[in-house]
Amino acid sequence: MDLDAVHHQLRQQDGLVSRRQLHAAGLTPGDVERVQRRRELTRLLPGVYIDHTGRPTWTQRAWAGVLHYEPAALVAASALRAAGLESLPGADRLIAIGVAEDRRVRAVAGYGVVRMSRLEQRVRWTSSPPRQLSEDALLDLAGATTDELDGVQLLADAIRSRHTTAARLLVALDHRPRQARRPWVSSVLTDLAEGTCSVLEHGYLVRVERPHSLPRGHRQQPERSAGGLAIRDVCYLPYAVTVELNGRMFHDGPRDWDADLERELDAAVAGGCGLRLGWGQVFRRPCRTAIAVGSILRSRGWSGRLTGCAVDCPVSAGSWRP
Repeated sequence: MDLDAVHHQLRQQDGLVSRRQLHAAGLTPGDVERVQRRRELTRLLPGVYIDHTGRPTWTQRAWAGVLHYEPAALVAASALRAAGLESLPGADRLIAIGVAEDRRVRAVAGYGVVRMSRLEQRVRWTSSPPRQLSEDALLDLAGATTDELDGVQLLADAIRSRHTTAARLLVALDHRPRQARRPWVSSVLTDLAEGTCSVLEHGYLVRVERPHSLPRGHRQQPERSAGGLAIRDVCYLPYAVTVELNGRMFHDGPRDWDADLERELDAAVAGGCGLRLGWGQVFRRPCRTAIAVGSILRSRGWSGRLTGCAVDCPVSAGSWRP
């Protein structure tokens, strides 16, 4: 009986061990029953044991699922949560476990089994617990979203938190010939690669700026002023107009509010014009916002012309005149 091997497994697997691993270490079925009676191990799932009698953590539950279904790995939102990407819908309620597509397994409460082709190539087996590659999981989830805002937010959050990059996701996309909603996913990733860093920024690009033929702004533009270095969301450099896209319902506190006002003051001193837009201007009233931005740009030298985004757009209806 190799107890050192058992303790090693427990340390490596966050206090979890499988019956197969116990037998490989030389424990007989009788030995397993004995350590359970002494409460040294507690059955958490069929064939899986934990080294305490308290409530298991999410990671311990995840390990239990992987060991119960082995060879298996965390997939989809569960894989991303294990990688450190928090606040994913459904990740707490159901742990997604990927198994080979030719397997037939029984469902266990609290777990969702996903049969996957090429499982061996799509999993980082050295992770703890083993999990689907982040880029693969993100593309699966993005392709499955029914709400485009949810899909953009998922991809933007992963990139902003540095779990991956738009370039890596685009490379992964090239290797997925059956990607769901490929044109949309590709267009979002291309926009993110060019500098849009949030749902609100992407919304401004695809709902306000691009469909109304506003000039293309520079994204995430660094700007040094008396108050230090600031990053502008969108800059129309030839016309000294900046657009700040504020997705917060409320400011985080007096210091952040003060910093925002200081940036606006710096822009005014430099002769620029700063606009602050929120969710309503971008998603509820994009045409009206495009008219306002276009009017300001024309007052500062832009010679272009707005175009309507649809037949019923105020620009198409002729309610805006250059």
